[in-house]
Amino acid sequence: MDRKVPQFTTLGCRLNAYETEAMREMADAAGLSDAVIVNTCAVTAEAVRKSQKEIRRLHRQNPGAKVIVTGCAAQTEPERFARMDEVDLVLGNTEKMQPETWASAVDFIGETEKVRVDDIMSVTETAGHLIDGFGRHRAYVQVQNGCDHRCTFCIIPYGRGNSRSVPAGVVVDQIKRLVDSGFNEVVLTGVDLTSWGADLPGGPRLGDLVRRVLSLVPDLPRLRISSIDSIEADEALMEAIATEPRLMPHLHLSLQAGDDMVLKRMKRRHLRDDAIRFCVDAIRLRPDMTFGADIIAGFPTETEAMFENSLRLVDECHLTWLHVFPYSPRPGTPAARMPQVAGPEIRARAARLRAAGDSAVAAHLKDQVGQTHRVLTEGPHMGRTEQFTEVSFDTPQPEGAIIETRISGQNGHRLTA
Repeated sequence: MDRKVPQFTTLGCRLNAYETEAMREMADAAGLSDAVIVNTCAVTAEAVRKSQKEIRRLHRQNPGAKVIVTGCAAQTEPERFARMDEVDLVLGNTEKMQPETWASAVDFIGETEKVRVDDIMSVTETAGHLIDGFGRHRAYVQVQNGCDHRCTFCIIPYGRGNSRSVPAGVVVDQIKRLVDSGFNEVVLTGVDLTSWGADLPGGPRLGDLVRRVLSLVPDLPRLRISSIDSIEADEALMEAIATEPRLMPHLHLSLQAGDDMVLKRMKRRHLRDDAIRFCVDAIRLRPDMTFGADIIAGFPTETEAMFENSLRLVDECHLTWLHVFPYSPRPGTPAARMPQVAGPEIRARAARLRAAGDSAVAAHLKDQVGQTHRVLTEGPHMGRTEQFTEVSFDTPQPEGAIIETRISGQNGHRLTA
């Protein structure tokens, strides 16, 4: 009888998606069959509800299959998922990245405890399981996990633990293998990427890692870094932005708000002027730089005037790609105990932020028409520029290649060529 390959579902961030691919490899090596694995997200209360909804849907669609739940929501609220009749096993974020977990999961029904979630704060090393190739077009390399900061709204440190870094030599070796496998772009990912290196000997910084990768992997055409905390950007990173054309001119910034009082109540490490100064400096160093940003709408105690400071940040920081989060309280966080903004007002402010983001995207797309871009193709008719702008092609293109093309137009959502 043929083995029924496990089915994986991922919710949440790019790091979760990376770890799903690692779990897929480990489960396959262990011979796990007839199982559904849900890698959950805990960034908002809505994300947890979506995770539970997805578990119920998959259980209905796969009667008789084992249901294994892991990820940040499973780490922070294991008993919530253990109480679900549909769930057979709950795994923590550390346990899911251990090959022995998947080896023992093959025969777990009725023979082990339902919950395998240890204290994530006791973890001091990153998981050693690295995957050589996530996706067909660009590869995502996890170089850091966890977070040492305690923003008042955020549950993620309790799902991911304290910050741990992958040594630079390990990262370089993996990227070399990825380039040898044909990848033309690599993205460095982590939970708090700019804290990379703080726990390593000598305390290297993210900029040191970027420069080392570019120096030691000369055949890598494109290196991209994911979300960063701009206040922690080091001198070497800024120098790389200015001088390394293979470092992509696109940064996603963890800004969260544009009002100093809100930022202080969030326990962020930057103020409004710090964010604006970073963006102005980055554009001065790299004029084609584009920014994405996370912004929370309706944080507790946020007044209309405070919100308008966040709204103005879209223009003042030259933001293009906004990720807008309507605030939702996470039980156990300090912000959940603060005076809350009314739900309708939160939704209205989020809508205004999204409208500002839509206008910024429209202006960006309009500015690109007539320009020539180097595009990494993600399919026969789709690719992305160095600024991560989506491009649609009329004629089929070779997949996974970098092609130079003139932008002929835009349709309000993407460029056309």
